[in-house]
Amino acid sequence: MTDAEPADEGPAPEPTEAETPWRRLHRDTLKMTALFMAGFAALTAVPAATGIASGTSWPIALAFVVPGAAVVIAAVVVPDAIRLKVTHYRVTGTRVEMITGVVFKRRRSLARERIRSVDLSANPLHRLFGLVKVKVGTGESGSGSGATSEQTLTLDSVDRAEADRLRAELLRRAGVEADSDAEQRLATWRLGWLKYAPLSFLTPLLAGAVIGAVFQVADWFGRGGLPVEIVADLVERYGPWRVLLLGLVAVVLVGVIGSLAFQAEAWWGHRLDREPGGTLRVRRGLLVNRSLSLEEERIRGVEVVEPLGVRSAGAARLDVVAIGLKTDQKNADLTTLVPAAPRPVISAAADAVIGPTETELIAHPKAARTRRLRWAAVAVLVLAAIVAAVHLLWSIPGFWSAVVVLAAVLAGAWAVWTALDSYASLGHGLNRGYMVARSGSVRRSTVHLDRSGIIGWRIKQSVFQRRMGLMTLDATTAAGRGHYAAIDGDEHEILDFADETVPELLRPFLVGDEPGGE
Repeated sequence: MTDAEPADEGPAPEPTEAETPWRRLHRDTLKMTALFMAGFAALTAVPAATGIASGTSWPIALAFVVPGAAVVIAAVVVPDAIRLKVTHYRVTGTRVEMITGVVFKRRRSLARERIRSVDLSANPLHRLFGLVKVKVGTGESGSGSGATSEQTLTLDSVDRAEADRLRAELLRRAGVEADSDAEQRLATWRLGWLKYAPLSFLTPLLAGAVIGAVFQVADWFGRGGLPVEIVADLVERYGPWRVLLLGLVAVVLVGVIGSLAFQAEAWWGHRLDREPGGTLRVRRGLLVNRSLSLEEERIRGVEVVEPLGVRSAGAARLDVVAIGLKTDQKNADLTTLVPAAPRPVISAAADAVIGPTETELIAHPKAARTRRLRWAAVAVLVLAAIVAAVHLLWSIPGFWSAVVVLAAVLAGAWAVWTALDSYASLGHGLNRGYMVARSGSVRRSTVHLDRSGIIGWRIKQSVFQRRMGLMTLDATTAAGRGHYAAIDGDEHEILDFADETVPELLRPFLVGDEPGGE
């Protein structure tokens, strides 16, 4: 007689909430903090020691600076060690929980069914120790950010394998296995896309930042006026026009190098993937690795953004309109699915995210062009008045007089061209389940907004618009920046467009014939 084989009992039951163990943040986080603060202390100690040594001697300077640097390092490392000691987290079948605090214990938790994103980031120090910062979010808009927001929970830092496990576990959907082979690649970064970086408005800003840094460094060494003295000497030796031209070339060159470096660091290795379970994942970064996961259920559309310089090169950028991701300067990178790339690449990525986006837009009335040209004429008159006032009130050298006149002429021509281009960009239309609206010149954008995500309309009509028969229709939504407008449309046509976009939402407020009326 043989023994009976044990029955197949199936998978082991998941541990209950009480049985789920608490975990701690990785202890190497303390080493990373100490190394970072040591580098920071060294950078700040060098100019301080140099300034002290210029008045006394190096041994005396070091006697002051080294203990001060040690105090600075300890002031950050000791609290961080306490934070590691008192911080615990765990993931149960229903919640993600974290406990922290010394004097006052703080316990925070997020319901797993509300979790909409698990974002990973790792700067060079994180990568050196194999660590990752994990931010778990619900996709709701909170008043805070980072670890202080009630809608996010930040673990800084955990092991790379643990971070990947958390992400896979928290974003797993019922009946969907985390199979990396099933990923669908929607866009991949190309080295050639770097050529669009110098065409952005970031280029002159970076050049200005470098110039400011030069003055700051000179001031550290007690020679704050040295850059001005150097420029004045060059003007005396080579003449103002030559120095001005060389200065502009230098500023542009510095801005180009800075923008290339910035773009490469931010977007190197960029990949846009659709993962099993309906999640879009954006991975990017050279020095700081970043990973953003976004549930497609939260997506309410996309926005094709074309800054003037990038548009002139036949390129654009693709942003997402999603619930819980605010489109503002602080979170600009978080909303970008594909950085500046050729238009065919952007169109293909947009089609992959929301479906076909090709739409024939309705042109806006010529009164909209007239309105813009009037504002441009006002700008030209103001510039002419400023130039006349400058020459009447002050006696200025011929060089500076030519600079003022040239700047005014260029600004006036720019105002007129922008007015015409802004009108040419206007348009609106419908494409399947999406409202499409385009506007802007310096920053032209075309938004494809899910009609089911529109929760209201804001109708705006200034005195000048009313006289010209124009109206601006603003679609309000819970996603993105909260409102997207069709600007300066015909006041009758735009209302019909709103009624067709979301039937019955605006109709009760429209003036028309009463049923059964004569």
